[in-house]
Amino acid sequence: MIGRLVAALSIACAGMASAQGLSGPSSVEAELKPGDGLTDPQYRSEFPRNIAPGWFRWKDRLAEGGFRFNVDYLALGQSTNADLGTGEAAGGIARVYGSWQATERGSLTFKIEDRHGYTDVAPQFLGLDGGALSITGTAFNDNGLLLTNLFWTQRAENGAWTLQVGQIDVTDFVDIYGLVSPYSGFQNLSFNTNPTINTPNQGIGIAGGIKLNENFYAVASVADANADPSDPSLDVFSDGNLFKSFEIGYTSGFDRIYFDNIHLTLWHADAADDGSRAEDYGGVFSAAWFVDNKWMPFFRAGASKGTAALYDRSVSVGLGYYGRNTDLAGLGLNWAEARNIDGDQFTLEAFYRFSISPGLQITPSLQFISNPLLNPNQDSITLFSLRTRIVF
Repeated sequence: MIGRLVAALSIACAGMASAQGLSGPSSVEAELKPGDGLTDPQYRSEFPRNIAPGWFRWKDRLAEGGFRFNVDYLALGQSTNADLGTGEAAGGIARVYGSWQATERGSLTFKIEDRHGYTDVAPQFLGLDGGALSITGTAFNDNGLLLTNLFWTQRAENGAWTLQVGQIDVTDFVDIYGLVSPYSGFQNLSFNTNPTINTPNQGIGIAGGIKLNENFYAVASVADANADPSDPSLDVFSDGNLFKSFEIGYTSGFDRIYFDNIHLTLWHADAADDGSRAEDYGGVFSAAWFVDNKWMPFFRAGASKGTAALYDRSVSVGLGYYGRNTDLAGLGLNWAEARNIDGDQFTLEAFYRFSISPGLQITPSLQFISNPLLNPNQDSITLFSLRTRIVF
């Protein structure tokens, strides 16, 4: 089974054209580029470049030689009116990430991060702590030091295909759209990678993307379903517990693949040998389109068959707004249903990202969760957040 999947990836990548990389909005490649790549940025400040010009000149010289990197820090504070739990959470993520263009068509990507909580409950779990079946601060957990990227990327000369091998993060390319990043967009998992997908932690895997023609593409991956980025391991294929995904999509052009994008993704995750996770599989559909390089309406839906994913069924709709100074606003509404829990849960999130400069962003947000599934005694929960990101 594994051999056939790897062989299929290799044949596809060798024989046909591929998608333009596997670099979604939350990937290292995307985060090394300031702005959103489409608007005409007019920043309010040059901070922190204006206080450490020598540091940034040194980085620019390295970039001219093919080595690009960033050091950034994100902090997130949240407060909720939930009757259950602590009511407050705060945490941070320190990251070093970059890429080395080792050959004309080959590069090495790396990312090391430390995720930590300032409070007993990290933001990722504040919704669960308060009685909502909801991940309210995606990625802001207290998992400590993690190796989340260390992979080789090889691209075709004409951009026809891309192959990644190594320590990969499948959320960089599985079911993504323009507002998917929890570092710069929505914070609730309902509007990030679809919560009906039982995505594994970052680990050893292989992924490939191909262009099928001028508008259609396909992406497939095989990754360690038991991955633990705090203790990277190479024994994934001997364990045999794998996550597999296949996606076929349409875009108006491959320079806008994550802005004008309609796709269908199928996935499967093996059960864990130790019995800690049941077999799970499902499918998701996503449609997002960038109108006038300013407005991005989106519709996303998914269903899963097993019990490991957060939701059994989920539907999200919303709208994003991209400002000229790379400000970003988002409004999303989600309906979700979970296996073996009666009732429906609705989630609304609204945020506004102020881009002070390419290296400083401040994002207040509001989450309103109606009918929290883990606390039938409370009709709704309101959660306020403030996220800050600074990049050196």
